[in-house]
Amino acid sequence: MKIKRLSPLGGTTRGARLIAVASALVAASALAAPSAMAEAAPAKATVAQLAQAGEAVLDADVAGTAWYTDQATGKVVVTVDSTVSAAEIATIKKEAGDRAGDLTIKRTEGTFDKLIAGGQAIYAGGGRCSLGFNVRSGSTYYALTAGHCTEIGSTWYTNSANTTVLGSRAGTSFPTNDYGLIRHSNASAADGRVYLYNGSYRDITTAGNARVGQSVQRSGSTTGLHGGTVTGLNATVNYGGGDIVYGMIQTNVCAEPGDSGGPLFSGTTALGLTSGGSGNCSSGGTTFFQPVTEALSAYGVSVF
Repeated sequence: MKIKRLSPLGGTTRGARLIAVASALVAASALAAPSAMAEAAPAKATVAQLAQAGEAVLDADVAGTAWYTDQATGKVVVTVDSTVSAAEIATIKKEAGDRAGDLTIKRTEGTFDKLIAGGQAIYAGGGRCSLGFNVRSGSTYYALTAGHCTEIGSTWYTNSANTTVLGSRAGTSFPTNDYGLIRHSNASAADGRVYLYNGSYRDITTAGNARVGQSVQRSGSTTGLHGGTVTGLNATVNYGGGDIVYGMIQTNVCAEPGDSGGPLFSGTTALGLTSGGSGNCSSGGTTFFQPVTEALSAYGVSVF
């Protein structure tokens, strides 16, 4: 039997190696061909197309839904609460038609409700809410809270017996927006701080706009102080019964009935007013906030 002489590299002769290399290149080219011919990844939807998808969710008019445009993924993120059925999700997608692929559906526990209840904090019409931020215009002092709170009564009290007057309603906007204004009866009672429910307060010195991923805190008369992050901006929330609000801050901060109107803040910066959401502070949930800068601008007031 003829014995082959090994090449210095431990392979076969130079001629054999050249043939092998040439064969490998041909094979590599053949393997690469399908990749080169593969279809390009679909382009992200345009701003107009995403707006069309969001409008379709609104037109579907399913209570217990909230949605915002995620610029990073190029999708409209639709959050649905536990009351939304598979058939209703199908209705949303059908309404979106060719733009259904631009929707990302996420489910959250509990139901989206306006967070108002009988109890303590600030009271009117048999309901309880939480004061958001004390604000002023010149020497006149006001309290900002949720509009679905100020809708229920014109005179507000600081005790459940309705014997100590906080002030009178000076403005209210709900639905579409969710902010309201109460003029203090006693200006000296207005405090520019937020109560942290541990015996201490946080000075609020400015107002700003929230950003996705930002760490935030919320204070409310039912559940006290809780924190989390901003998960979406410019969210539309359908609470049902025609109560649809726009431009909301979406977060993973928990809240419960009676926390409505309470402040959302980061450090010393006011960000929002508690509107509503789902879940509770035992299992967590999704909560929406009215941006405070819009309310301040609407009423011509400022934090102090």
